[in-house]
Amino acid sequence: MDFFFDSLPSTSQSSPSNGHEDSQMVQREDYDLSGEESLSVNMTEIQEQDASSSSIDNVSRKVRELVERINHRRISDQKVMDSLQEKLMEKVKEICQQMKEYMYSVYEENSNEMQVKLQELSEVLKSCSKLNDELMEACQALASLREGLAITQT
Repeated sequence: MDFFFDSLPSTSQSSPSNGHEDSQMVQREDYDLSGEESLSVNMTEIQEQDASSSSIDNVSRKVRELVERINHRRISDQKVMDSLQEKLMEKVKEICQQMKEYMYSVYEENSNEMQVKLQELSEVLKSCSKLNDELMEACQALASLREGLAITQT
């Protein structure tokens, strides 16, 4: 996570390169917003830089903590999604089972209706067969009668 702070200025101090050997005092000219006044950086300002360094460390620590919290929340979210998926799968299985049971009850009802219809068809076919037999007997009787009439006419 420290790569985030690579672009920040370094907080380490170096001795001035212009020949001054007094490490207690570093001269720098800065202008305020109006550009009128110059400021000198003394030891207290260097200490303030050290404080800003610890402030940077605090920010870095807080960022790491924030990232950890985000990761924990993501893990929690994943657990919630897994749980939801499990519950949905159970619900889908339950609904499929209900649909199967309904389908089987419809099959049973249709089977009963078909059985009634097949029984009626069977009775109609028996009647047709009986009528066919009677018709055949009548045909034979008529054929015998015609034969008998044909013999008597000769």
